[in-house]
Amino acid sequence: MAKSKDNVNIIMRSSESPFFYTTSKNKRNKEKLALKRYDPVVRKHVLFQEEKMK
Repeated sequence: MAKSKDNVNIIMRSSESPFFYTTSKNKRNKEKLALKRYDPVVRKHVLFQEEKMK
């Protein structure tokens, strides 16, 4: 199955520690992604915000 050309890889960085998740999103969606995810460094759910991959 071919990869979609409309997806871009992003980094979801924690608001309370240096921990991050990598994921992909549709690049037609111009809004910054912000999700509450589990951060194993601080051992609780915190806000993760989108940051572009380098």
